[in-house]
Amino acid sequence: MVQKWQHWNNRSAKWLWILVIIGMVASLPVAYSRIQTEHTSQNVEFVFNYRDLISIASYQPHPQDYIREQLQLLKNAGVGSVALYQSNLPELQSSGRLHVYSSADVANRQNQVIPLNDNFTYVQFTSKENEEMLRPVLERVFNSLAIPVSSWTYQNLPGLVIQTSTDDAGLKPLDPDPVAMKMLHDMGFQIVPRLNDALPYNQNVMSQMLDEFTTYGVKTILFDGASVTGFNDDIEKHTITAFASLLKKHNLAIAAIENLKKPQDGFSKLAYLNNYNVVRLYSLSQADSQLDPITVADRFVLASKDRNIRMMYINLAVSRDTTKAAMTNSIDNVILSLQEKGHAIQDIQKNGFTLGPAVARDVHTFPMERYVKLIVLIGAIAAIALLAYYFVRKLTLAVFVLGLIGSAGLIAIHKSLLLEQGVALLAAISIPTIAMIYAVKAVDRMYESRSSLTVGKRVGQSILLFLRTSLWSLTGALFIIGLLDDITYQLVINQFRGVSLLHFAPIALTALYIAFYRGKESFGFAGIRKLLTRPITLTWVIVLGIVGVVGMYYLSRTGNAGTVSPLEMHFRNALEGLFNVRPRNKEFLMAHPIFIVGIFIAAKYRQAIYLLIIASIGQLSMVDTFAHIHSPVLISLTRGLLGMALGLVLGLVAIVIWQIIERCWRKWAPSLFKS
Repeated sequence: MVQKWQHWNNRSAKWLWILVIIGMVASLPVAYSRIQTEHTSQNVEFVFNYRDLISIASYQPHPQDYIREQLQLLKNAGVGSVALYQSNLPELQSSGRLHVYSSADVANRQNQVIPLNDNFTYVQFTSKENEEMLRPVLERVFNSLAIPVSSWTYQNLPGLVIQTSTDDAGLKPLDPDPVAMKMLHDMGFQIVPRLNDALPYNQNVMSQMLDEFTTYGVKTILFDGASVTGFNDDIEKHTITAFASLLKKHNLAIAAIENLKKPQDGFSKLAYLNNYNVVRLYSLSQADSQLDPITVADRFVLASKDRNIRMMYINLAVSRDTTKAAMTNSIDNVILSLQEKGHAIQDIQKNGFTLGPAVARDVHTFPMERYVKLIVLIGAIAAIALLAYYFVRKLTLAVFVLGLIGSAGLIAIHKSLLLEQGVALLAAISIPTIAMIYAVKAVDRMYESRSSLTVGKRVGQSILLFLRTSLWSLTGALFIIGLLDDITYQLVINQFRGVSLLHFAPIALTALYIAFYRGKESFGFAGIRKLLTRPITLTWVIVLGIVGVVGMYYLSRTGNAGTVSPLEMHFRNALEGLFNVRPRNKEFLMAHPIFIVGIFIAAKYRQAIYLLIIASIGQLSMVDTFAHIHSPVLISLTRGLLGMALGLVLGLVAIVIWQIIERCWRKWAPSLFKS
C-alpha cells in the first residue's frame, strides 16, 4: 500500500502541472474583465478643503474678497470641487452669517436683569438672505434633538432662541453652510460634503439634507471622523441600512480615503449596501502641501496612474513665518504644482484622464465567471501541491486532496474571503519558488557539461534561463488576479493579507533547496536530524547574524511602510519621467543582474549557485507587484517586463565586469602569491 501511494505521488507531477496550466488559462478572462473595469472610471477630480481656506482668510484684511479671489485662482488652476464640512454655530459666526449670544449677553445689551434660571442661546442673523437659508437648518436640527426653538428679534434683525446653553448649541453639527454652498455652486464648483456621525441618526433630517445636496448637484459624500454616518446607532436601529437607501435614492457615491491608519467604522458595510458606488481618494496633508511643487505634482500623477485613485483632496496650510514677519500659506505652492511648475494637470491628461467629477467603476463580469474561478482555485491548489512535491514528495497528493477538502469546507461555511486570500498567497509563493528550483537544476546541468561550454554559450544560456524563469514566475500573478478579482480589493475595502510571507518565503525555500535538496528527491528526517546535530560554530553565528540583519532591512523596504532615501526618491522620479512606469529598483538594479551573472559564474564555479538565493528576490517581487490589487493590471505587467529588460542589460554588463576581473586574476594572481 505504501509503495502504491508513493508510486502515485511520483506520477502526480504531470497531472498537477496540467491542472496548473488550465487554472492559469482560466484566469485570463478574469484578468480581461478586471482590465475593462479599470478603464471605466477615467475622470480625475481635484477637491480642496474649504475650511482651510476660511482659516487662511481670517488673517487677511478683507477676508471675503480674499476668499473669492483665491477661489477663482484655484478654479483656473484646475481645481473643480470644494469639500464642505458640516458647520456649527461658531463657524457660522466666524463666517459673518450670524451672531451668537448667551442669555446674560442679551440681558446686558438690553439693560435687563440677568435671568437666574435661563441659560439659552440667542442667534441673530446678519442679513435677510442668511435668515432665509439658515433658519430652516437650525430649526430642523435642533427640533430633531428635542431642543425647543423660537423666533427672536433684536435691533430689527431676525433671530432665534435655542433653549440650550451656547456651549452645548455650539457643539451640535449642522448642515454644511448653505450660503457657502450657493456661492460655490454659482461659481461653478462641485460640492463634496463631509458628514460626521456625532448626532443620533435621524432619517428625516438626513433625507432633507440629501435633498438639498441634490439641488446643488452633489455626486459624492466624504465622511469626517472615525466612522461613517449612522454607524453609532446601527446595532440598535440599523441606521447604516437606512442611510444607504437614501444614498441609492439620490445616486450618491462615497469616498474611500487612502492610507488611513484604521478604516472608517461601518464603511465596508455602507459600501456594500450602496452597491460599491465608491471612489478612492488621495489626501494631500497640510504639511505635504508645502513640499516642492514638482514633488506634490508627482504624488497626484502617481496616485491617478499607479493606484487608480480618482479624487485628489487638497489640504491647505497656514503658518507664522517670523523670518518674514508675516502669515504664510500653501495656496500658491499647490497652484504651482498643478500648473506651470509641476504640470500635474497636464501630465494627468497626458496619461489619458480627464478633469471632472470622479465616478465609481462599472464592474465588468462575464457568463460562468463563478465556475471559471473554481477552475482557477483548483489550479492554484495544484500549484501548492507541486511545491510540496519538490520538498516532501510523499505528501504531494495529501496536500492536493486536503486543499480541495479544506476549500470545500470554507465555501460551505461562507468563508470565501479567507479561502481566496489563503490559496492566492500560497500559490503566489509556490510558482516563483518552483521556477527557481528548475533554474537551479538547469544550472547544475550546465555545470556538469562545463567543459563543452564556451563563454558565448554560457552567456546565451544565462539569458535564456533568466527569461524563462522570470516569465514563469510572472505567471504566478495569474492566480492573484483570478482569485482576488472582487471590486472590494480594487477599492482597498478588503486587503490581501500575508504579503510579508510572500516577501520572505520564496527566498527561504530557494535557499533550503540549494543547500539540502540538490541531487536528492527529498531531504528527509535523516537530513534534518543530521543538520540539528551539527555543532554550532562562530562562523554559523556570524552568517546567521548577517542574514538576519539583511532580512530585516529587506522587509523594512517592502510594502507601503517601506522607506527610501531622498537620493533614491530622485532616482525613482527620474525613472518615472523616462519610462512613465517605474520598475522596482530591487529587481533591475540587484536581483535580475545577480541572477544572470550568477548563472554565468555557477556554470563554471559550482559554489556560485548560492547567488541565486539573492536572485530569487526579483522573481517574488514581480509576483508581489500584482499583490497591490489597487494598481492597474497593465501597469503592474509593464513594471515587471521593464524591470526584466533593464535587469538583462545590467546583467550583461555584470558579466563583462566579471570576465575582466577573472582574466586579471588569472594574469596577476600567480605573481602575487609568488611574491
